[in-house]
Amino acid sequence: MQTVNKTKKQPSRFKSVGLFIILSVLIIVLSVISLSLGDINIPPLDIITSFIGIGDPNLTSILVEFRLPRILLAILTGVGLAVSGVVVQSIMRNPLASPDTLGLSSGSGLAAVAVTILLPLASPSVLSAAAFAGGSLVFVIVYLLAYKKGVEPIRFALIGVAVSAFCSSGIHLLISKANPNVNAALIWLSGSLWGRTWDQLIGLLPWVVILLPLIWLLAARLDLIHLGDEVARGLGARVELIRLVLLASAVAMTAAVVSVVGTIGFVGLIIPHVAKRLVGPRHKKLIPTAALLGALFVLAADLIGRGIAPPIEIPAGLIIGIIGAPYFLYLLWRESKK
Repeated sequence: MQTVNKTKKQPSRFKSVGLFIILSVLIIVLSVISLSLGDINIPPLDIITSFIGIGDPNLTSILVEFRLPRILLAILTGVGLAVSGVVVQSIMRNPLASPDTLGLSSGSGLAAVAVTILLPLASPSVLSAAAFAGGSLVFVIVYLLAYKKGVEPIRFALIGVAVSAFCSSGIHLLISKANPNVNAALIWLSGSLWGRTWDQLIGLLPWVVILLPLIWLLAARLDLIHLGDEVARGLGARVELIRLVLLASAVAMTAAVVSVVGTIGFVGLIIPHVAKRLVGPRHKKLIPTAALLGALFVLAADLIGRGIAPPIEIPAGLIIGIIGAPYFLYLLWRESKK
C-alpha cells in the first residue's frame, strides 16, 4: 500500500520540479535578452566575455553598473510582491485580496510624495525610507483598527480599503497643491525600474532573503489558517500569532519593494491565482511557484516597457497595470458567478 502511495505522488513531484526548471530557464532567457537590449545592443557572446573578464571594458561597465542591477531588482520585486500576495489572499481567504488591500502601496505613496514635495532635495535613500515607514505605519493603523478580540479577515480588508482610499486622496491633494516639480514623485508612483543601482538592490536583498524563507517555513500553518480560524484552532494552531507574523512579513517585504521601485500593482493579485492553477493550493509548492512566476512577470514587463517605443521607456508598473486590470475584471466576474 505504501508503494502504491509513493507511486501516485511521484508524477506530481516530477511535474512540480519540471515546472520550476521551466520557469527558471525562462527567467534566465529573459535576463540574457534584457542584458543584450538597450541604447547599445550587446550580443550574448560579448555578455559572456564581459562577465568572465576578457570583454570590452566599456561594455562590461554598461552591463555591470546599469543593466545587471536593474534585472536583479526586477526579479526581487516580482518575488516579493507575488509571495506577499499569496500570504494576504490565504489569510484573508479572499481571492481578490492583495497587499494593496491593506493600504500598503497608497501609504508608501503618500509618504513618498510628501517627502518629494516638502523636501525636494531629499536623496533617493530618504525617499525610500519614507516610503517604507509610510507603508508600515498604514499596516499598523489598519491592524489596530481591525483588532477586536482577534482580527476578522473581512473587517481587516474593509478597513484596509478605506485607509487606502484615504491615502490615495491625500496623494492627489498633495500633487494638485504642489509646485510643478513633482516628476520624481510621479515616476515613483508609476513603478519604474529605470535608474536603479546596486545600492538600492543591496538595500532590498536582505528583506527578501530573510522573509521569503520564513514565510515558506510557515507554509503548513498557512494551509491551516486558509481552512478557517476554527479549524486551525481545533488543530492547535495559534491563529492570531501566526496571522500577525505572516502579515507582518508580507507587509515588510512589500514595503521594502515599494520603497525602492515605487507602486507596482496587480502582481500580488494575479500571480497567486496563476500559481494555484499550476500547482494547487498547498503552500509548500505554491510559494516558490509564485516567486518564480512573479520574477518572470516583472522581468517581462520591464523588458516590454524598454522595447516597445525606444528610446522612451514605459515604466514596468504601467505595463503590468495594462495586463492586470482586465484580469482583475475577469476575477470579479468569476467571483460574481459563484
